[in-house]
This record gives sequence, structure tokens and C-alpha cells, in this order.
Amino acid sequence: MKKFLLASVAGATLAAGAASGEEVKLGIAFGFTGPLESMSPDMATSAEMAMTEVTDSGLLLDGSTVTPVRVDTTCADAAAAVTAVERIVTADQVQGIVGGMCSGETIATLERVGVPNGIVMISPSATSPALTDIEDNGLFFRTSPSDARQGEVMAELTLERGIDTVAVSYTNNDYGKGLADSFAAAFTAQGGTVTMNAAHDDGKGDYSAEVAALASAGGDALVLVGYVDQGGAGILRGSLDSGAFSTFVFPDGMISQTLVENFGPDLETSFGQSPSSEGEGRDRFNELAEAAGFDGGSQFAGESYDATALILLAMASAGSSDPSVYKDHVVEVANGPGEPILPGELAKGLELLVNGEAIDYVGATGVELIGPGETAGTFRVLEFTGGTMNTIGYR
Repeated sequence: MKKFLLASVAGATLAAGAASGEEVKLGIAFGFTGPLESMSPDMATSAEMAMTEVTDSGLLLDGSTVTPVRVDTTCADAAAAVTAVERIVTADQVQGIVGGMCSGETIATLERVGVPNGIVMISPSATSPALTDIEDNGLFFRTSPSDARQGEVMAELTLERGIDTVAVSYTNNDYGKGLADSFAAAFTAQGGTVTMNAAHDDGKGDYSAEVAALASAGGDALVLVGYVDQGGAGILRGSLDSGAFSTFVFPDGMISQTLVENFGPDLETSFGQSPSSEGEGRDRFNELAEAAGFDGGSQFAGESYDATALILLAMASAGSSDPSVYKDHVVEVANGPGEPILPGELAKGLELLVNGEAIDYVGATGVELIGPGETAGTFRVLEFTGGTMNTIGYR
């Protein structure tokens, strides 16, 4: 649904809702330490690239500037995440948050900080199905698809390769359990057999007991729903060293250049998937990222740019940086009808909105919001032949 505003109405709203030349502060709440710390730098740089693009345009709320406020949620420690996010809301007075990063800490910070303080949060990477129906007062959105969909895609890819028996090891949190259960349900519904579906804890030095149990259960492959900088890597190393499994199925939490650097030659028959897209928007984003000195193809970088852009475009559409006002404009700027807006075109989008015209933000990932702030999403399919990570298609 897209709301068309007359230019006169938009002008009145701008005059009433925004202070000229204000400093808009946006939080970047990622796990700069913890199980996904290798992904965070490019995600944060991508978000800040969108902020710089908007500031340089001079078109947000009568020339307002955008200031990033980074905070470390650790990804794994919900209590630490709540404390950190509460600080940037109360002390730094951010007007929106790009984050959280991991599902568990996102649920915690949304329920204990975002909702009580009326702060819009758009996560680029929290994918737990539990976030779909969470009570968020219309404040939470995400630019990566739910794991309910990823589980279905992973099951299809696994069966298509003739693998009909698997063991599953998942990180013991909301993300891990949600995706493992989604995969298991889809896989068994299509005739596959899950020999074991067991949790592993992050932060351990030895995973030999977990690997032994998985090996005893057996299977043609091991589905590893973990974190590339934590227990997922430990289970993978133990499985390879013991010869328990030679083929692995990787979801988004494991997809990283770090995986290739540490295990590339041993993943010849392994495969996986991660949220991503193709097309002009992705190509433009990759060009912008290269010019800015980071890898646009890194996990959740495009989603981070898009999450940031949606917040700022929603502010422009609402004529206000007040989250209680602009939250109702996020879906409007994200979905058509309206002028398509790609990466690098945020100034164009802002100008159209100031003139009372509608936009359809496409962004780097083909943004289309469905349901309660969900994105439909697409996934890139990956293989690791030749010791490298290769995209072989999209779903």
C-alpha cells in the first residue's frame, strides 16, 4: 500500500514535524564481538554508507545530518545487549536503530528497550520465526527473510542433491532452534529422514562429545545451523578431523569468507544458502561498496544498507524524525506503486518524497515488505568447490 501525498500537504507536514538542520542519530546495534563478529564490520560500514549518502544530499528534513552511533550487542548475551541498546536510547537519544543482529538479542532489546521507548528497529539479519508475531507496536521490521522460509529452501536444496538422511546440529538459541525445526519439518514432510536434531552450546573448547553423538546417529550429511566464529566452527572442525561427516549443509550463520579461509579445501561437496538477491540493485550496491572499500557481497551487508535507507526515507515521508510518526511510513516507502529507488539513489528518493511523490524502495536486496514488517526475500545458493565460495543460483 502506497500513500500519495499532495505537495502542499507534504510541505505542511515537513514544517510541523522537523526542526531545520537537526542532527538525526541512528544506532547501529551489531555483534562487534561474539559469534558473528567477522560479519559486523562490513554490515556497519554499509549502514554508515547509506547515512553518509543521505547527509550529503542535504534533502533530509530541511538539511538534517545523520550521525551513526555504534554499539556492541555481542550477539550472544541478551542482557549485555539490552544494557548497551538502552544506553544509546537514553543517553545518546537515537531516533532509530539498525539492528539487532542475532535473533535472541534482538527479541530481548525489542521487548525491553525498543517497545517501551517507542524506538523503530529494523534488523538486517535477525531471522528467527519468533519475530514474525512478536508484540512490537508496529516498531520492528527486517530486511532479511524469516527462517521459516530459509528452512524450506534448505530442505529443497538438500533433497535435490540426493541426500535423504541428515543429522542436524544447531546453536542453542532462538535462531538455531527456529531454523533447525523449520528445516526438519520441511525435510521430513518431503520424505527425508532426520537422524538427530541436537543443540550445541557456543564458547566450548571441545566438541568431541557432540560430534560423536552426531556420528553415531549418522546421515549422508550434517546440517550445521551454527555460527562461523563460534560453535559452528567447532562442530565442523571436529567432524572433519574425526571423519564423521564430509558433506555439510550451511545456512546464513555459517556463510562467510571466514568459513572459506578456515575450511575451504575440505568443503568440496558442501553447499548452502543465504539471503541475497541479484539484479541491477545488487550490482549498483556492489559498485558502491567497492568504491567505499568493503565487500558488498559479504553476508547481510546489502540488508544493512537497506535497513538504514528505509528508516531515513520513512522519516522523509513522514516529515519527522519521531519514531512514533515515521514508523507508519516504513511500509509505504518500501512497497510500490511509486518510483523505484536503487542504491546510490537515496537523494532522488528524498527529493520525490519532499515533492509529495511516492517511491518504491528496491534497494540492494529487492525490498518488498509483507505481513507485519517481514521481507519476502530471496536466497543465493552456494557451493564450495575448488576451495572457494561460488554462487550457483537464486531461490
